Amino acid sequence: MESIVSVSCLKHVYPDTTEIHICGLDFVVNRGERVVVLGGNGSGKTTLLYHILGLLAPNEGSVAVFGVNPAVRYNDVRERIGVLLQNVDDQILSPTVWDDISFSPRNYGYGKKESSHLVEQVMDELGIRHLRDKICHYLSGGEKRKVALAGALVMRPELLILDEPFEGLDSRSRTELVALLNKRNGEGMTIVMSTHDLNLVSGFADRVYVLEKGSIR
Repeated sequence: MESIVSVSCLKHVYPDTTEIHICGLDFVVNRGERVVVLGGNGSGKTTLLYHILGLLAPNEGSVAVFGVNPAVRYNDVRERIGVLLQNVDDQILSPTVWDDISFSPRNYGYGKKESSHLVEQVMDELGIRHLRDKICHYLSGGEKRKVALAGALVMRPELLILDEPFEGLDSRSRTELVALLNKRNGEGMTIVMSTHDLNLVSGFADRVYVLEKGSIR
């Protein structure tokens, strides 16, 4: 199988001198897999995902995504990656829901008609068409998470990175989200998800990594 993500013996030192070590098994994601990263708060889940996204560069170890170092060559892979951050307020930047979801198609030069088609399609999939003209600032936490996810999915990326995607969602919305992610995976999308919810693993994961005390297994 084709490996599209590889992380080996990672060490990151934050500005406040906090050190995160993720060593043990190499973290490998093959094309088409659904990979879950389990671990408690402070175990390094978000740090791992931020390195895959190129938002952080390791002090030690190596990271490769689609064959390149994302911290150095993110522009080479950014159209192939979608992301849902744990704190969705960090990624919802546009005034209205429509503006926010359509940002990527417009930014990548898609025409108005094609952009509209992509946005309408993903809003229907997530059941948020009624939020189209709402001001993002006034949405509930669960609504914001769905809008941010729509922005991550709108370009139909090859690789989707999700950091604790079920926070703020009720049980019905969680079930619907798992169904949508499994559908997208069936269409060829590779998915990496961090969570602390063991109940989600059996219905979703092809591969599970556990982060604990600096070890990945």
